Amino acid sequence: MSEILSWVFAVLFVLVVIAWYLSYTAARLDRLHVRLSGTLAALDARLVRRAEAAVELANSGLLDGATSLILANAAAESLEAPSEHGEARELAENDLTEALDLALTPETVSSLRSTALGEDVLARLSSACLRVQLARRFHNDAVTDVRRVRRKWTIRLFHLAGYTPLPHTVEFNDESPEHLTVA
Repeated sequence: MSEILSWVFAVLFVLVVIAWYLSYTAARLDRLHVRLSGTLAALDARLVRRAEAAVELANSGLLDGATSLILANAAAESLEAPSEHGEARELAENDLTEALDLALTPETVSSLRSTALGEDVLARLSSACLRVQLARRFHNDAVTDVRRVRRKWTIRLFHLAGYTPLPHTVEFNDESPEHLTVA
């Protein structure tokens, strides 16, 4: 009788340990998904701020008309792009990066730096571009962490991720114009 009771307790102990491990793993995965949502929201906010800084530069009157128009159009497309990160959003962000690169030539940046308004607008734009780069990196790191955890056999076998789709990294050109960061 005591031997059977020992086996029952041993089996119950193993089941409790397995249940604890599955619960811990599910909670960890949930925390990673929450972190992923936060990084995506932060990236969206930074992208909006970069587009707003570009609109501010385009409307400042410090650039020539054609450059202002190109920059304003690219920023407007970025602001109007779908909030879901997909091909359309990435294309709009690439276009804004390209417009910023074309608009901010070394001569333009040096002439903008000669005025207080131009210096202020460039500082905001430079800060916004840097924050976009950081936010995208943080988001892509969070995606990598979620994907790494979701590859584990226990997550797949016990379906701990539920019906949550596998996240994807956000890829677009977010490089600041090289002359923007040089003071």
